Amino acid sequence: MYLMRISKYMLPLLAFLLASCSVNQQIKKADKKYEIGEYYKASSVYKRAYSRINATKEREKKAYVAYRLGDCYRLINDNEKAERALQNAVRYNSKDSLAYLYYADVLRKNKKPKSAIEQYDAYLKTHSNSKQAVVGRAAAVEAYEWEKNPTKYKVEKLNVLVSKRSERSPAFPGGDPDVIYFASSRENKAVGGKNSNITGIRNNDIFYARRNSLGEWDNIEPIEGQINTLEDEGSPSFSPDGKVMYFTRCPYVKGESHGAQIWKSVRSGGKWGKPQEVKLSKDSSITFAHPTVSPDGKFLYFVSDLAGGFGGKDIWRSSIDGEKYGAPVNLGPAINTSGDEMFPYMREDSVLYFSSNGLPGFGGLDIFYAKEVSDGKWVVKSMMYPINSNADDFGISFMKGVNRGAFSSNRGEKKGYDKIWSFDLPDVLFDITGKVTSSTGEPLGDAIVRIVGTDGTNTKVKTKSDGSYKIPLKKNVEYVMLGNCRGYLNQKETVVTLGLEDSKNFPINFSLASISKPVGLDNIFFEFGKATLTPESSTSLDKLVKLLNDNPNITIEIGAHTDKVGSAEGNLALSGKRAESVVDYLIKAGIDADRLTAKGYGKTQPITVDKALAAKHSFLKENDVLNEEFIDKLTPEQQEIANQSNRRTEFRVLKTTYKMY
Repeated sequence: MYLMRISKYMLPLLAFLLASCSVNQQIKKADKKYEIGEYYKASSVYKRAYSRINATKEREKKAYVAYRLGDCYRLINDNEKAERALQNAVRYNSKDSLAYLYYADVLRKNKKPKSAIEQYDAYLKTHSNSKQAVVGRAAAVEAYEWEKNPTKYKVEKLNVLVSKRSERSPAFPGGDPDVIYFASSRENKAVGGKNSNITGIRNNDIFYARRNSLGEWDNIEPIEGQINTLEDEGSPSFSPDGKVMYFTRCPYVKGESHGAQIWKSVRSGGKWGKPQEVKLSKDSSITFAHPTVSPDGKFLYFVSDLAGGFGGKDIWRSSIDGEKYGAPVNLGPAINTSGDEMFPYMREDSVLYFSSNGLPGFGGLDIFYAKEVSDGKWVVKSMMYPINSNADDFGISFMKGVNRGAFSSNRGEKKGYDKIWSFDLPDVLFDITGKVTSSTGEPLGDAIVRIVGTDGTNTKVKTKSDGSYKIPLKKNVEYVMLGNCRGYLNQKETVVTLGLEDSKNFPINFSLASISKPVGLDNIFFEFGKATLTPESSTSLDKLVKLLNDNPNITIEIGAHTDKVGSAEGNLALSGKRAESVVDYLIKAGIDADRLTAKGYGKTQPITVDKALAAKHSFLKENDVLNEEFIDKLTPEQQEIANQSNRRTEFRVLKTTYKMY
């Protein structure tokens, strides 16, 4: 009976102890996977263990497993699960303070900036010197504004390369825009082995595609030769001439961490040769990955977790001397941070592009570019939105000579798979288009438009038969233009492209005044019955001032005319005074008095209808003379139009050699 009573109470305790032992074994197993970087495998074990831990009795253990589970999800880009797990770690008061920092980071990646800021603030109370937290908090505050002010880049998913799995790290050999290499975990024609314990997806192989005659990517094939294996291959890059390919290979040995290795293959006879490992260290546990070669072929840039870095993974470089590689040199604190800097790529202009989660960004990896301003000193800037997003953005590559290429991103991907996105920065184009006509609107098909720029531009363009012309312009240049045609006065214009960031067309029309015929001045108004100019006249008179300055060797006569109403003597006197008022205006504007003559014609020279005036009024025909006899036959409304046409101010050229001799 006593033994039975003991058994009654001991069995539940024994079951609890056995369960606890089983959970502890699971945690130890998961920890081992976690420590060697097998995050996907570790997450599945942590998940099972987490569900079996009693939160009331083993709160600390619950928090520990939640933190490790969340970190695994974070590292394999399952950010929704990572957020839930890390939230639990914080709720159970995780003793590992990184749980709070990583929770804030994941909230930022999941576009929850307010919650992220709260978590960063909580973390900074006890870790005020954490650069990662300071940078993350600032980015959470600013990311919304960044997204509201996108750059000019246009991005779109390259759906033609998309599979049901992952594609990443596009590269154009030698910058060739018609061939693209990339890594993919797709199963079609692949030799990559079973699913990775690190990522949970199939190991990557290297593929390539070419453009067909229509300019579309076609015929996706795995790379030939012995490059693809059962292990993980990726991050292809090429020497400047495209004949040497460097890539990353991640060897797998069960239960061990072997980092990553850089390999290279030489193209010969149209095929890639047997790859050889690039030996940068004797220690096989050190990671060397994501290779890229400088444009001069003298340096190999790569990612490594070598000792002596700034934390996480850093970007390093080694000199290249034939088949020998110099000692790795860290690129320094301007590039590298306490976070991870990865996927370096050097363009033909020696600008370095890379991804970082330690610099201010939207969340996850963002793409940055850096220019070396002196030995070891770099100026670093973000590629901003829409190249960067709240997801991981990395592995950028440009086509040669253009602001166009491709990059990797897992934005909008529920399973966190990477996809390849194209990007294009439309060229900023400036040009001038317009027509050259006479002041009466007739196209001048034999006119010349000359343009001189501060960049040394000195070009002449002849107009087409309809008087039209077009001239391309350059950025950040000041231009002076001159329109001229035989028998007409010159006209100057200016165009400036300084500081303009968007494409722009400048419509510049030239209306050239005749040298041999009187030219009407539109919109010259006087007070009724007086010679006083109204303010509305200044626009037209200022144009005349400009014309005289554009043609400094001419002298002109200002002629004022009246209609038939009133006496001949009164009209003659009034028109003379009005002509003198115009001359006075021009003199005050800086025109030499010697170049100006005032003449009043009264009603002695009625206007002869030209093509432009005939086009405005159907009752008038070209060459009609609007004298009293003609006007008296018109309707009252038509008479007013005719009288108004006679009330005009004109100028005509007297000399074209003023102060020339």
